Amino acid sequence: MTKPGTTTSMRRALRREVPSTVGVLADEDDFTAMRRYATFAFDDHPAYLQQIEGLLKSLATQGGHTTVALFDPEEYAEFCEETGLDPDRPASRSRYTAELAATGALVAYTGQPMDTLVPTLIDTAVRHATWEYATTLLSGVGDCATCGQDIGREAFAHAARQLTRLLEAAGPGTHHLVCSVPADDEHLLAVLQATCDGDGPAHLDHDEAAEFATVLAVGIAVDSTGGVVLRTTSPGTRDRLHGWRLTGGNLRPLTEAEVFSAYCTDARTGEPIAPEPGVDHRAGFALTPDEDDWPTHH
Repeated sequence: MTKPGTTTSMRRALRREVPSTVGVLADEDDFTAMRRYATFAFDDHPAYLQQIEGLLKSLATQGGHTTVALFDPEEYAEFCEETGLDPDRPASRSRYTAELAATGALVAYTGQPMDTLVPTLIDTAVRHATWEYATTLLSGVGDCATCGQDIGREAFAHAARQLTRLLEAAGPGTHHLVCSVPADDEHLLAVLQATCDGDGPAHLDHDEAAEFATVLAVGIAVDSTGGVVLRTTSPGTRDRLHGWRLTGGNLRPLTEAEVFSAYCTDARTGEPIAPEPGVDHRAGFALTPDEDDWPTHH
């Protein structure tokens, strides 16, 4: 027969093995939308976030792994309609949060304050949505009428090669890259940070690299305009800005004047803006082509 104290200890040990996911209404408007449900017990967003932070701290003290997901009221309502659940029940909200844990964008809770966690969560959710949309666009391009190859798959492979060559040519330093590609319904944007020490491949987040390559691949696959900008920071030197235009499925260097114009023009008004101090605007460097450059028959 197991003693009561032993049973309690065993359950606590098992609890540390069970991961937790907390859905967070990060936006004031989303919070307001949830107040239409009578079982939603909160009426003040800052107080709600304080309670969320308290819950996260409590879960952390139990030694388990806790992640945070962005709770979207519109998607929640659709989920309840599709699954036949009553949206005005805590159990339904719990079921939706479990679904997010399986398919959504998650941020691990490591004790970060809410004013850090919430922006990170929103940024992660936006990146995840961008990647999903870009992936859907790539999968819908179809096969090449000339060679029969999957254009989306080939475009992604080509984008990954161009990213590798770009980082190899960038040299030592911390590199911040932004890829911008117009799509059917929205402007796709991907960001990647990489560090090169000159003695090997770049150090980077592989998920971010995949997202970056996916967005670039969309521009390649649909023969869109777009571009990449690179900002390099190295100790003891001024930051350097380079730029490329996506043309014919390949990145073509911008001139120094074009890079300066891109960074020193207000995108909304077209008016000139003062250049940032301590930054050099430079032409994009040529990327060495190889036999796998984007085929013209695509």
